[in-house]
Amino acid sequence: MKMLLRTLGVVYLITVAGGCSWVKSSESGAGVRVATAGEVDGCVDAGTTHVSVMDKLGVVERNQAKVAGELATLARNSAAQLGGDTVVAITEVVDGTQTFAVYQCER
Repeated sequence: MKMLLRTLGVVYLITVAGGCSWVKSSESGAGVRVATAGEVDGCVDAGTTHVSVMDKLGVVERNQAKVAGELATLARNSAAQLGGDTVVAITEVVDGTQTFAVYQCER
């Protein structure tokens, strides 16, 4: 019985932690927008950024919307460091990894 309760407790903690978001926007990253490819006509290409987060906690998969949100936040933070003000996802999320194009749109 003790082992069952311990196992259930661990599963519960992993499930709760799976819904948490640990990635925070930097001050400069907060000013970077996420756009679509059609919204960056006339913008200057500032490079690409490859970002990744944990998409699983043990065998439990994290909420995919949270994973995607964290990836976008990391891309925005990275874009700010590259001098960009806009990011566009250029790959799908695969195993907690995604690539974004970085643009400078406002001059």
